[in-house]
Amino acid sequence: MGSIIDNDEKKAELVDALLDWYDLNARILPWRISPEAKIGGIFPNPYHVWLSEIMLQQTTVAAVIPYFEKFTTEWPTIASLAAADLDDILVAWAGLGYYARARNLHKCANYIVDELGGNFPENYDELLKLPGVGTYTAAAISSIAYDIPATVIDGNVERVMSRIFNITTPLPDSRAEIREFAEKLTPRYRPGDYAQSLMDLGATICTPRNLKCPNCPIENDCLAHTLGTAAELPARIDKKERPTRRGYAFWAEYGGKVWLRRRPDKGLLGGMMEVPSDEWALSNSWDNIPPPRVPIIANWDLLPGIVRHTFTHFHLELKIVKLDLEEMINLQEGEWCAVNETEKYALPTVMKKIFTHVGEPLLDL
Repeated sequence: MGSIIDNDEKKAELVDALLDWYDLNARILPWRISPEAKIGGIFPNPYHVWLSEIMLQQTTVAAVIPYFEKFTTEWPTIASLAAADLDDILVAWAGLGYYARARNLHKCANYIVDELGGNFPENYDELLKLPGVGTYTAAAISSIAYDIPATVIDGNVERVMSRIFNITTPLPDSRAEIREFAEKLTPRYRPGDYAQSLMDLGATICTPRNLKCPNCPIENDCLAHTLGTAAELPARIDKKERPTRRGYAFWAEYGGKVWLRRRPDKGLLGGMMEVPSDEWALSNSWDNIPPPRVPIIANWDLLPGIVRHTFTHFHLELKIVKLDLEEMINLQEGEWCAVNETEKYALPTVMKKIFTHVGEPLLDL
């Protein structure tokens, strides 16, 4: 480990090897400026860097690309995003998950326009003041958008660093050690391209499985490769099994319209529209779930089957009860929304699954 970290010449050789590889193999991404383009005087758009990094949190590149293109077509500038209606942003975001990110996009855009004259701060500490921007995103914007030396550590970089230095302490306990080595390697020259080279190396060569070590530009500098431990790293503490929550969702329909309500701004699926439901109770069996407490006294029907969805920390199972109304009733909360116009509403994936599920044969409740 020390032979690289404590030797400036070896560190420079490793960084140069990564940059040379990146110059030839950089992924083409809609938010990225290629090394060739930079030579031609084209530089990253901070708005695009910020938007892509927020979208990429806990989401794959392949999933993000169409969303990024949709957002930058609909809202090509930070000012246009700030002026957008939050509901429109949530609708466009639907399917990406972690909806607090979308709400923070809007807050951040408004803060930049209202408080900073529409200009992204270039200082790392000032970036950290932006809604939804944490240490990783601030470092990524500093490095990629402004070429300011900052240590950028995502999942790909964690994996690459764990293998270069054969860090056997399991994640997340190894993160301080990973950061220490990563900071010592971060160069002052082309730090943005260097950060992206590590990301690309982890995404295409130093992958979680099926490693392509013979194609790696720093194979000879990788301690885990030398010791034959690369496939085992990074080590991880076994995750606890996700618990399951269960409950009932209430589909009330009248004249081609369904009852939807908005969830609270804070918390899970905050600000999104939902098919109303009762408590999502922790339970190891449906036998422990009491019958639904229907919100409207009427003859509800139970749909066969179960809607299943997995969140970060738990699995969810919902049974759907359905009510077809012959006349409009006034709702204490929520609104009547056209069933065939769901694209107008900010519906999270689990609610779209309910829409898909409704329409199967009914069972008496």
